[in-house]
Amino acid sequence: MRKTLQTIVFIGLSTAGTTLAARHAADESNNPKANMKFEKEAKAPAEPLTLWYRKPAVHWENQALPVGNGRLGAMVFGGVNQERLQLNEETVWDGVPTDYTNPDALEALPKVRQLLFENKNDEATSLAKKTMLGKPYKIKSYQPLCDLLLDFEDTDEVENYRRDLDLTTAISRVQYTVDGVEYVREVFVSEPDQAIVVNLKASKLGKINFTARLARENNTATTVSASGNRLILKGKLGIDYEAQLFPIVDGGKVVSKGGKLEVSNANEVTLLIVGATSYISATDISGDASARCEAYLKAVGDKVYDDIRAAHLAEYQNLFSRVKLDLGTTKAVKNPTNERMQAIKKGSFDPQLEVLYFQFGRYLLISSSRPGYLPANLQGKWNQYLHAPWNSDYHFNINFQMNYWPSLTCNLSECALPYYDYVESLVPSGEHTAKVHYGANGWTIHHLSDIYGMTAPADGVHGVWPMGAAWAVRDMMEYYRFTGDTVFLQERAYPQMKGAAEFILDFLVVAPEGTPAAGKLVTNPSYSPENSFIRADGSQAMFTYAASMDLEIIQDLFTSLQEAALVIDPTGNYDAEFQQELQTALDNLQPVQISEKTGRLMEWIEDYEEVDPNHRHTSHLYGLHPGNSINRNDTPELYEAARKSLIARGDGGKGWSMAWKVNMWARFHDGNKAYKLLTNLLTKMTLDNLFDTHPPFQIDGNFGGTAAIAEMLLQSHDGQVNLLPALPDIWKDGSVEGLRARGGFEVDMAWKKGKLTSATIRSLNGNPLTVRYDDKIVEMELPAGESFTWTGN
Repeated sequence: MRKTLQTIVFIGLSTAGTTLAARHAADESNNPKANMKFEKEAKAPAEPLTLWYRKPAVHWENQALPVGNGRLGAMVFGGVNQERLQLNEETVWDGVPTDYTNPDALEALPKVRQLLFENKNDEATSLAKKTMLGKPYKIKSYQPLCDLLLDFEDTDEVENYRRDLDLTTAISRVQYTVDGVEYVREVFVSEPDQAIVVNLKASKLGKINFTARLARENNTATTVSASGNRLILKGKLGIDYEAQLFPIVDGGKVVSKGGKLEVSNANEVTLLIVGATSYISATDISGDASARCEAYLKAVGDKVYDDIRAAHLAEYQNLFSRVKLDLGTTKAVKNPTNERMQAIKKGSFDPQLEVLYFQFGRYLLISSSRPGYLPANLQGKWNQYLHAPWNSDYHFNINFQMNYWPSLTCNLSECALPYYDYVESLVPSGEHTAKVHYGANGWTIHHLSDIYGMTAPADGVHGVWPMGAAWAVRDMMEYYRFTGDTVFLQERAYPQMKGAAEFILDFLVVAPEGTPAAGKLVTNPSYSPENSFIRADGSQAMFTYAASMDLEIIQDLFTSLQEAALVIDPTGNYDAEFQQELQTALDNLQPVQISEKTGRLMEWIEDYEEVDPNHRHTSHLYGLHPGNSINRNDTPELYEAARKSLIARGDGGKGWSMAWKVNMWARFHDGNKAYKLLTNLLTKMTLDNLFDTHPPFQIDGNFGGTAAIAEMLLQSHDGQVNLLPALPDIWKDGSVEGLRARGGFEVDMAWKKGKLTSATIRSLNGNPLTVRYDDKIVEMELPAGESFTWTGN
């Protein structure tokens, strides 16, 4: 067969800079069958943990359905005349390995600090903007791999149409009937076989006819070839990228023509789509994308669809099936998901939709974060834009960390491993940035990064916030607390935490006389992401010193290192000299303060008013959540001040910030308030496909929301396994199985009329157990492998 080579220009939106309404209008104008008739409504799927709809998706953000295996992702539209699968491979990033540091930063640092101590915030801001930002100070974007377009025979009318996503199988399914023939498509992304799999069947033989093509927005030289019944798309950014499609056809025939594959009169077809790039590491992009694609297809070999599907199910369900949640049932489950979303906006109570939302967050984490690959970014692994919102990058001032909040509590610790791997991969760049920008030892990250090792200040002067590493490593300590993995603690967590702390020790300075923190160790420069304050003269600023969040992050990091050292060596002699440095710094660290005017926790070193009292960030409450330095047992005054601060922030925000507030209200054991904000999250910040919207789509809100529901049901941050600490009145009857608690415990619970009826706590590591329900506390030794049953009496 003669090889054909064709350049494809795919007309589409190249930027996310347009409004959602404008993007949807463009989608509608490109939909040739917008008036298609859908007759005889399909029944609801039998599995309640299913997102389902009675029409194809037109819009990516709020209608298409995501599938993924941690490295590859696809958004499934479910079209009748044309199916669109928008495809992603995690390393398709614009850019190249770059040294982002600025050699002018260190020289300017003393002057910037002096100006901030003298309250000359504007001058400090101006100088830092000129001298301390990275060079370059912008990163480039994560990008799509390509689209797979399947063009079918045109029809104007279909019956029994349904598209869905079954969370228990991680398979997206499309079914409909045309002229008496039922067509079924299944789409999933196999982790064992590292391929996007599309299976097409019909109820009558010889009825499958379509043309397949790969297409990509033509921002670079992209070529598509069809040869030997295989489609190959190649392109180049800084990295080389490639996608290959191979069909397995039963009956009929396949021909390649004009950069397309034409399938006619087939009985069944399975399409295998693989993708890869030349990316190896942050400093090496010399890999062979073609060879990698070939290797993936070779590994699949001659496997049949049923075997590929079975392997996918076994691997996926091993993770997903660990946690079960029941909050009650209603008849709403018989309605499509978009109709249920509209109903709750009008006040309907749909507990099964809340369970679906919870499990969807777990599904997204499994589908976007697997060992051996990159972690979930701002959009997980799903992005259709060449210039994605916020570049679909890794934001270290809340968003990236929030992605992994449900990983440990919701029994997906393996899915957290890419987070730790990625954080460790930034250490060499972070050490270089620490030296060049601050003359400091250790390592640092500022507020964002990419796959090329960006650790310098980015975007603007608000990027001069070198607390990213100190925050990022707290989750490495949390991994130990949940799993009891002492090898991980000693060989991975402790060294990375120590490196972050070494930087902080060098970065801290003593505040001079005449300042509110005179004689105390403070951070300078500093800011409270991403808020601004009003100075005494009425001017506004965000650049300062000793923002409360910095101080809370430092206390959390230093005390975690102390905890880790005692685990490694209970005699207290591990890394003793460094441990003494930490204690000395803690003794001299500026404490967070309570406002004499409002009784709230102060966000900055002085009692400034906020420019936006209802700001989306609640950065100064880090010590409440995700930290634990502010709690009702040890710091009741700060705990109450934090509550007042949270009340003052209000009940609004973005998706991720609303999720953060739900977690915080759970820490206050206020289930009804937490549920009110969870309802806000679902009704105002969640789209019909259950994606979180900032807007636009940003996945951290999904993960934060899932973590928040778990936090309402189980907490363990204060040394106790606390059962149903923030159960709202509306969840009267229910049960949960498989949640995890710190100390190495797995918990099942059931409750009726708002009261715990039973709980089973399984010990994984043999640690002592302290369990609490309301004011009842039980302490015991619980050997590994044994269980304790609490009856609530």
